[in-house]
Amino acid sequence: MFNKANLKEWFDRYKYSELAATSAALLASQFSRIFSGLTTAYLITIAEYFAFYSVMFLRSYKALSAEEKQKNQAITFGIIAVLIRNLVIEFGYPTVLDFFFIRPFCMYWMPIVTGNYFVGIILGKITADCFFYFFSIVNYEWIKKKE
Repeated sequence: MFNKANLKEWFDRYKYSELAATSAALLASQFSRIFSGLTTAYLITIAEYFAFYSVMFLRSYKALSAEEKQKNQAITFGIIAVLIRNLVIEFGYPTVLDFFFIRPFCMYWMPIVTGNYFVGIILGKITADCFFYFFSIVNYEWIKKKE
């Protein structure tokens, strides 16, 4: 399961969504000038999720649309429902764990532990991402085997 081809596939699948999420996290971290640490941690998390899932859905839809166009078939509600179902399966429980526990914990404590707000936010994001992607990739590979 863990080889060079899989690493490339996973990287290609998540890279643009992750870039959008990272940009959103850094922008949202500016709320720390207005709100408390925990509130900012959740605002960063929400901004990351919005950016990540928007890009993930749009890229998945675009790929699906290209596949269906190649088959000369129209995209139906059923096909979009399967796309959404697969995204929920892939990201469902990793998102719940990440949103309510892992990411806010990392975003709150890493700046305190490092003593540097910017470095702490980056380290908190990387740490939370490691957990999130581990579970998401396991789910993604399971979906691929099922299809």
